[in-house]
Amino acid sequence: MLSSGQELARSGFDIRPCRRAVIAVIAVWVLLPIEASAAGWLSDMFKGSSKDNKSPKHRVASRKPAALAKTAALRKPRTAKPAVLGPANLNALKPATSICDPKKFRIVLDVGHTAESEGATSARNVPEFAFNLRLAQRIEQKLKAEGFAETRLLVTEGKARPSLVKRVVAASDLNADLFLSIHHDSVPNSFLEDWEFDGKKSHFSDRFSGYSVFVSRDNPDFKTSLAFAELLAKEMKAQGLQYAQQYTQAIMGRYQHPLLNKETGVYSYDQLVVLRTTRMPAVLLEAGSIINRDEELKMESPERQDAVSGAVVAAAKEFCRPAGALLGPP
Repeated sequence: MLSSGQELARSGFDIRPCRRAVIAVIAVWVLLPIEASAAGWLSDMFKGSSKDNKSPKHRVASRKPAALAKTAALRKPRTAKPAVLGPANLNALKPATSICDPKKFRIVLDVGHTAESEGATSARNVPEFAFNLRLAQRIEQKLKAEGFAETRLLVTEGKARPSLVKRVVAASDLNADLFLSIHHDSVPNSFLEDWEFDGKKSHFSDRFSGYSVFVSRDNPDFKTSLAFAELLAKEMKAQGLQYAQQYTQAIMGRYQHPLLNKETGVYSYDQLVVLRTTRMPAVLLEAGSIINRDEELKMESPERQDAVSGAVVAAAKEFCRPAGALLGPP
């Protein structure tokens, strides 16, 4: 597996945070409710083992009233929650014209988690970060081969919380038109069962499987985020894949998320930092469950990786067609 530094060099860019952007993003993050910023295992912040929960505390030396007022102004009240969507509703998201040029359209592929905070651990003790990096690399290759030459792979270093700020700032510095975060799913610890693999103690849960697509209704361009999420979920389904349905179930407790489209598996995850605070449309893909023993093996196969990357490419192409694109705020 490539190191983060090697991957950034290969991708042709480095992360140079803009000072103003860093201040703004940190301020927004600090003002998030504790229960929101630490929203469960699926979150960029705390997905995976308990060691990720021990990231150091971050302090703000001074918070001037003017700065706080500016930050508060950025946190607009959420608009009314959309109803669950069906096929008929999706047509309303598609405008008649498009200005999306694949050659210039810049998709930033965010590799979920970092080498220091690896996210979830699979049933066979493989860190999620390794799955995320491998799949994101394949998606990058396919997008570029299909004409999306400005696609960028974003590999972030550091512990969980600081890396969130770096991701948001880097996406802005790269002038991204679309932010797509690549992840692999797990389950709450209470659902885990013990087993042994290769002589080592491990955990699994075969109870749930499938992909999920997430958006935040607090994203500055939620409508465009949702439009791409719908296309991506539709293409995942077209590949014969099923979406994970457990997020609507009462047994998930605080890990429940509203299902925006019961046909394709698009959920809202409003408090997730990389979806909420990016300045461009943002979508998070949970490609499949690596805590499920059967699905983990499938996620490791070239066939499944090709199916997922093919779905992303098909969604991007459809997004840039006149009937499928929705660029800019409404």
